[in-house]
Amino acid sequence: MSAENTKAESKEITVKEKLKALYDLQVVVSEIDKIKTLRGELPLEVQDLEDEIAGLETRIENFRGEVKECDDIASGKKQDIENSKALMIKYKEQQDNVRNNREFDFLSKELEFQGLEIEFAEKKIREAQALSKTKSEEMSAAEEHLSERRKDLELKQEELEEIISETRSEEDNLREKAKEIETRIEPRLLTAFKRIRKSARNGLAVVSVQRDACGGCFNKIPPQRQMDIRMGKKIIVCEYCGRIMIDSDLKNEEQA
Repeated sequence: MSAENTKAESKEITVKEKLKALYDLQVVVSEIDKIKTLRGELPLEVQDLEDEIAGLETRIENFRGEVKECDDIASGKKQDIENSKALMIKYKEQQDNVRNNREFDFLSKELEFQGLEIEFAEKKIREAQALSKTKSEEMSAAEEHLSERRKDLELKQEELEEIISETRSEEDNLREKAKEIETRIEPRLLTAFKRIRKSARNGLAVVSVQRDACGGCFNKIPPQRQMDIRMGKKIIVCEYCGRIMIDSDLKNEEQA
């Protein structure tokens, strides 16, 4: 009987050690959460600015390509006009030496056609130049906006780096402490702890019983379940929020 009592006591201590390790880990990661809260929305703001800047850079590059395309079109049409003018000179010279009306009419139609080609090319040049001007103005506005956002990003990055530098040492120490505590927790429990913490709004995966209620969701806990939690013979989770529950006295015990 004495051996059985010793075995039961050993098992009880083992479960309590697991619960204490989980609680100690919760305390450390909650401190890390506080540091992250201190940084506030800055990391997200920095990321948003970086994404916006990347988008503006892509947009400006597209504008640049569109302006070049318009300029190439205008340049090509100017060359078409020069070619048509050269042909018109040639056809006019040939008209002076025609042998019959048939050749004269043919050359007249060619002159008329080249005249239309010049008018069409001039129209395309005007359209290309107008579009080029519009795109250039849009590109200038985007470049000005990009310059402003880069300044905003620089300020946000400086602000974030200042906060990080102030808390880096403390956070590094806390992360090392968390890793050490994690080695004392079996993988199955550690996975459950991280899963619960991820889904919990305040990041609390381990809570104590407070005024006969769960310290996480504040739902009442039946007396028998409170007794089971107090005895610490098994790991118990809240039937409402799924958090791991410990007895309030366990928080005050010295870490082994």
